[in-house]
Amino acid sequence: MNSLSELVKNVRHCRICAEHLPDGVRPVFQLHPKARILVAGQAPGRKVHESGVPFADASGERLRAWLGLVPEEFYNPELVAILPMGFCFPGTGKNGDLPPRPECAPAWREKLLAHIPNIQLTLVIGQYAQKHYFPHLSALSLTEIVHSWREHWQRGLVPLPHPSPRNNIWLRRNAWFEEDVLPPLRSRIASLLADTEK
Repeated sequence: MNSLSELVKNVRHCRICAEHLPDGVRPVFQLHPKARILVAGQAPGRKVHESGVPFADASGERLRAWLGLVPEEFYNPELVAILPMGFCFPGTGKNGDLPPRPECAPAWREKLLAHIPNIQLTLVIGQYAQKHYFPHLSALSLTEIVHSWREHWQRGLVPLPHPSPRNNIWLRRNAWFEEDVLPPLRSRIASLLADTEK
């Protein structure tokens, strides 16, 4: 098995799908062997591609608010690992960002995950990540999968909608999400944070 530093270097220099990326290659992710929380999102957006910092946009502000984490905690790789389904910005389509490139996750995610064995909570954000983590629920809508969060709680998996401003209507229509899901999620994250600080 490659050392983590060698593996990260290989991912940073990956060109597997370069020809399909209109804005160029720039893998964006975060990890450390001590990480306890994994953010499994979709793919970087344009602002994240430009900055190279994961969730450095409006989606990230909302996500951190959902989790009850300040930026210093969220960007602490010893606490939070961030491994989306696609590490590079896939470009923009007619209805927003394109889906994550399908080559990325099979090439790198399992190899990287093998180096972060202490993950106790995985946040499965958006439909593409949910298809990967919950293939047996592929017939369900994102709303139905998120609504089933209690079924996955003991396994340390929490399905979430994407925190993008594009989902404001969804959030208004599904007030149960912020009322039922976020309080126990914040409590669990606070507990993990407290254990890390001991």
